[in-house]
Amino acid sequence: MPVRRILLATSNPGKAREFLALLPRGIEVVTLADLGLPSPPEDGVTLDDNAVTKALAGAVSGYLTVADDSGLEVDALGGAPGVHSARYAGTTVSDAANREKLLAQMRTIEPGQRTARFRCVVAIAGPSGLIATAGGHLDGVIAPVARGDGGFGYDPVFELPDGRTLAEIPLFEKNAISHRGRAYRAALPALRACLDASRPEGTGR
Repeated sequence: MPVRRILLATSNPGKAREFLALLPRGIEVVTLADLGLPSPPEDGVTLDDNAVTKALAGAVSGYLTVADDSGLEVDALGGAPGVHSARYAGTTVSDAANREKLLAQMRTIEPGQRTARFRCVVAIAGPSGLIATAGGHLDGVIAPVARGDGGFGYDPVFELPDGRTLAEIPLFEKNAISHRGRAYRAALPALRACLDASRPEGTGR
């Protein structure tokens, strides 16, 4: 069976790891880093804008390209950090700095007012242009302190209804419930259709 390749338009190893766990077998994934390509600017007004921009930029390489953009929306902060989640504490800071800024802003917020949600938009593009988009979300609350060694980004401060943070659950469980997992699963039918259309005649499924 020929190997089918997809470009995942990210340099984030956490995103690549989660994406790989969601894919059917027989698909090879390359990233922007593998191809020596720069990450496109994430300067869109919405998550959709950024996901589509990244997918289209990656597809210039000739690969079927998948990209996503995710954001954390905190109700007590009017939906912030939202589309600016990755750069909340500055353009060159770490995940830890973003979490620290968020927790500092939430320090005086009462437990019942700490509701939040993760949102994710996935875009698929090929050399001929945009193919499909899909979205997913996950509701929770902002924990008072960071907990857990798994995940990345805001996972250690995002608390699920059972009291665990996203950084305290195994990857297979996170993928089953997360905003990114839901968005990618919603996008999989379109992705599979593209891959099947590119399969040479006479090869089995």
